[in-house]
Amino acid sequence: MQITILGGGGFLGRKLAHRLAADGALDGQAITGLTLFDLAAPAPVEAPFAVRCLGGNIADAEAAKAAVPPGTDVVVHLAAVVSAQAEADFDLGLTVNLHGTLAVLQACRALPKPPRVVFTSSVASFSGGQEARLEDDARQMPGNSYGAEKAAAELLLQDASRRGMLDAVSLRLPTVIIRPGRPNKAASSFVSAILREPLLGLETELPVPEEFALWICSPRRAVDWFLHAMAMDTAPLGLDRGINPPGRSATVGKMLSALEAVAGPEARARVKPVPDAAIEAIVGTWPASFTAERARRLHGFSEQESLEEIVEAFIADDLAATRAERGL
Repeated sequence: MQITILGGGGFLGRKLAHRLAADGALDGQAITGLTLFDLAAPAPVEAPFAVRCLGGNIADAEAAKAAVPPGTDVVVHLAAVVSAQAEADFDLGLTVNLHGTLAVLQACRALPKPPRVVFTSSVASFSGGQEARLEDDARQMPGNSYGAEKAAAELLLQDASRRGMLDAVSLRLPTVIIRPGRPNKAASSFVSAILREPLLGLETELPVPEEFALWICSPRRAVDWFLHAMAMDTAPLGLDRGINPPGRSATVGKMLSALEAVAGPEARARVKPVPDAAIEAIVGTWPASFTAERARRLHGFSEQESLEEIVEAFIADDLAATRAERGL
């Protein structure tokens, strides 16, 4: 089995690559090769199979074709410009998030055998705000350019699946916490920062009120969902290839309480309220909760851990590496 991870230099791409390397197989089938693709060539991963590391622009047809060579069975499409960056630079977001997906679609279309394509869509492709609890058939009505680009890409991949060009599963990821490394340009970056930075002994700013709620998931669960989507039977999906996985709705206050329970009151005290209207304007359109009943009926999309377990998992999996990377 040949697998490609687009966005293989990002934190979720790296976690998935390491998991594949450790397992050596997907759904009982041996992995024979892995391609990691990103804007800059990702660092190699030690694995019992061949690993290619490529750099390039995902929107470039030749680069996309090189990343998805003949024999590719599964493509995990994580490459994206994040939410606040896509809102600030419309052309960049359109190029990467929409035209990049079109380039991937064309590369997959050229393969002798239609591959499974796992596309990372987002909760940002919906709106509804704090009072929303969306059913699985809720209409996608994004309130930001990033969400619009993700929703458009979903439709294109869905139609390509209908036509037999590929076999897509679009996972509408919740906000993933706790991200290792440094803050990025995502509007939701603060959600990881208010937990990560205090664990590093650093102060950080909270741009929204503590009663603000978000739909979240952990990196461990996101990787589990990717693995399931890479191998699942897609026949029950029919025409609709979009899935809302079972995340967790939590207020910022509850996240900070979990931080305090695990790391003590001094950790929580490092989070300083500094309202940011621009950030709240973006994340405030996102739904705070989903029913996620369809994902549960499909079986295999694992349930979310507790908030305390999410904090403990970051400490176990990523705290030391983040501290080293940032020279702390």
